[in-house]
Amino acid sequence: MTMPLSLAPLLERFFTQRLMQQRQASPHTIGSYRDSFRQLLKFVQQRLHTPPARLTFEAIDAPLIVAFLDDLETQHGVSVRTRNLRLTALHSFFRYAAFEAPTHSAQIQRVLAIPCKRFARTLVPFLTRAEVEALLAAPDQRTWLGRRDHAFLLVAVQTGLRVSEMTGLTCEDLVLGTGAHVRVIGKGRKERCTPLARSTLAVVTAWLREPPRGEGKVVFPSAKGTRLTVHGVQYLLNKHRRTASIMCPSLTHTRVTVHRLRHTMAMDLLQVGVDRAVIALWLGHESVETTQVYLEATLAMKEHALAKTVSPKGRAARYHPGDQLLGFLNSL
Repeated sequence: MTMPLSLAPLLERFFTQRLMQQRQASPHTIGSYRDSFRQLLKFVQQRLHTPPARLTFEAIDAPLIVAFLDDLETQHGVSVRTRNLRLTALHSFFRYAAFEAPTHSAQIQRVLAIPCKRFARTLVPFLTRAEVEALLAAPDQRTWLGRRDHAFLLVAVQTGLRVSEMTGLTCEDLVLGTGAHVRVIGKGRKERCTPLARSTLAVVTAWLREPPRGEGKVVFPSAKGTRLTVHGVQYLLNKHRRTASIMCPSLTHTRVTVHRLRHTMAMDLLQVGVDRAVIALWLGHESVETTQVYLEATLAMKEHALAKTVSPKGRAARYHPGDQLLGFLNSL
């Protein structure tokens, strides 16, 4: 009789040996996979009433994973994109398990056969110039937190950095002299430099003169001097969005995230005629094709292109109601 395979050591080896040593995955990838498994293990503990450390590999079968993915969507309200992201992490683990536990190949193949869910690709969301100005004016700069938040928002919308890049920004990453820029290592361990505008440079320079909190290394620390968490960043964005919506009502029902500020920067570059290849380098995209989504999002550029064309001449005709029964069949 084959002994049950413990999940804990297999999962630990997946993170330490597979992701960290062999693949040398970025901290962003490791953090994303970690969150996926934390959510899965909490769900399994509630469903099977078994502590994560005592789970067997056999218990994590395809029906349980499908139930977990459905629970993410129905009970936690995550998007299809996030659901697929969690499934990608699980698929990666089970591909690793195929080498470590070949006797469980049938179970592994059933999990790997779970498909990603298709979804409608919506237009890239971004903020208008009026919304950006209202958001930047929202923080109360008479306070330390207000000055930090104003500088944070300005750097985010001007550089297009990702949220992990913003929270991990240190004073060593800033070059404030001639050719002022921010140097970050983003997704895929790719290093890139992003220039700072004069107005942004002035605000950042003034902010860095503030008395440091904590060790003084993080550019935008929390009140305790530690690195801001993703939830902390979203809290400050939600707070200032509510304040800004008084001046700019269109923000009332608009979700503001660091990624939307990133989209806003890309759209600004695109609308002033910056080449897609430059925008891809600016944002740290792996491929220029990734930047194609911004071309599809801007109605203003499409209207500008339409104005240059010669529209075909049409003639309005009078409406005559058709047969009711044919109309019913045509509506099906």
